[in-house]
Amino acid sequence: MRNIKNLHQAIDEPMHGLFTYRAFPNNSIEHIDPFILLNHHGPQEFPPNNGGLPFGPHPHRGFETLTFILKGDVMHSDSGGGKSIIRSGGIQWMTAGKGIVHSENASEEFKKDGGIEEILQLWINLPAKLKMTPPKYIGLQKEEIPKLKLDDDKVTVNLISGTWGKEKGAIDSLTDVITSFIELKQRGVLNLKVAKERKKYPFICC
Repeated sequence: MRNIKNLHQAIDEPMHGLFTYRAFPNNSIEHIDPFILLNHHGPQEFPPNNGGLPFGPHPHRGFETLTFILKGDVMHSDSGGGKSIIRSGGIQWMTAGKGIVHSENASEEFKKDGGIEEILQLWINLPAKLKMTPPKYIGLQKEEIPKLKLDDDKVTVNLISGTWGKEKGAIDSLTDVITSFIELKQRGVLNLKVAKERKKYPFICC
């Protein structure tokens, strides 16, 4: 059995008016290799005729970003031609690799009508040998992510990357990292079996 070693309090760090809670890096922990950053944006209600998200064009290099859209939507566009609008329950996976410029905003529909936005974003470092990988973007709606039903359907594992038993995630991760979004109903129980060779690596839950 693996025990919880530490609980770290996220810090309140709003970004241009967007509610943001940074799990790491913060005052008590810098990073959890290979993960660089974990931000929780929202939940926040936007009024009709709002300006959307404050993430205009900006560069990334040498790592990957995984964005969970919990509520609302996110419109992505990048210098490589990647473009999509991903809605609640979907994800965006971007390999920055040797360099990419992208922007993240709400859709025109969301800006017009308003609503609640809630987003998680995780940055995953790439090893030195993969830093110059060609950039790539994949956006998946909720229904495009493989789902595993466990414990008499009280637990749903949305498998994003890696493998879970015989099931394979939607994303072929360059670093074989396993990522998922897990939904538990009342009294749902999930037992995780971690392969021996993976036990030295971190497990992040939020």
